[in-house]
Amino acid sequence: MQHSQRWYEGPLASFDTETTGVDVETDRIVSAALVLQPAPGTAAQAVTWLTDPGVPIPDGARAIHGITDEQVRTHGRPPRTVVAEIARALGEQARAGIPLVVMNAPYDLTLLDRELRRHREVSLTDSLGDAELLVLDPRVLDRYVDRYRKGRRTLTDLCAHYGVTLHGAHDATADATAALGVVRALGLRYASPLGTLSAAELHLRQRSWHAAQARGLQNWFDRAGSTERVDFHWPLRPARCGCGRRLSPDHRCEAAA
Repeated sequence: MQHSQRWYEGPLASFDTETTGVDVETDRIVSAALVLQPAPGTAAQAVTWLTDPGVPIPDGARAIHGITDEQVRTHGRPPRTVVAEIARALGEQARAGIPLVVMNAPYDLTLLDRELRRHREVSLTDSLGDAELLVLDPRVLDRYVDRYRKGRRTLTDLCAHYGVTLHGAHDATADATAALGVVRALGLRYASPLGTLSAAELHLRQRSWHAAQARGLQNWFDRAGSTERVDFHWPLRPARCGCGRRLSPDHRCEAAA
């Protein structure tokens, strides 16, 4: 008797961005890609975006992804248009029940949320409407199944560990494609416990797994005497107003409640 198809054997989507920096609250999307693969070993299709962020691309960011101010001014589209298209595309995958792979999801999804708030005055959650993302984060999954492995866990490191080819790192399409391959490899290698769960169950469990991982990192910072603070939220960090308090779903400061 054949088993029902497991999530890593079926269709997956993968999302990645290249940006002006690493601060999700202030930095901007420069390029983005959504990669779709119907099954392992099949050809993947990519939808890509290039946007003019409206601010200069710092030298440090340009050195990583290679995208210049001249390129985005010449070929980039307005961010207001691009972020709406990205949210619509993610919503289509969610409504189709297709899991979305996002390496370090709190970074890319939070940055997209802030861009939507900045340019369209709407949150990512509101943009998705009745659709709910089923996120698979290779960083969280890998740390859960192989907690004590030493070494870094960047996308490049995970690709090397799981035997996934990464062509042209720090290109949104290349990174999204590689992250998708890593997640399929994780599901196959760790069929138990990961493969026996549905994508919806994995999404819920990753919240608690990420929180535990973040707590361990925070404890390490505290013991080292560092003032670094770790955010426990996954896959999206709550928005905050200028006073530091969270914003409600209708974008109002908690202090006003």
